[in-house]
Amino acid sequence: MNITLLVRFVAVAEELHFPRAAEALGIPLASLYSSIEKLESEVGHALLTRDAPTRLTPAGVLLLADAKEEIAETPAPSAKSVAPAGGKAKASKGKGRAPIVKGQPKPYKKRQGR
Repeated sequence: MNITLLVRFVAVAEELHFPRAAEALGIPLASLYSSIEKLESEVGHALLTRDAPTRLTPAGVLLLADAKEEIAETPAPSAKSVAPAGGKAKASKGKGRAPIVKGQPKPYKKRQGR
């Protein structure tokens, strides 16, 4: 089973309210519903009743204990090492305009009046 699905199931099981659990997880409500449905299809049993008072089914109670253990055993994700940046940006070392056009106005640029 996917650890993300278990985390979402535990959040719903503790809140017993889908919208509050979705808000606590910071995910859309539709995503939470689909995650629970996917977990129920993997288990093969309904885990929650979706009537007005949301409750755990007997299969949900059994899975809740196992899910909490599995989440606790899972190591925390390792922090990704940040690659150092490339360094300071350097100004271009161009030589300016070609000698033949020095002193002439740049093309498409109006001369500044005094």
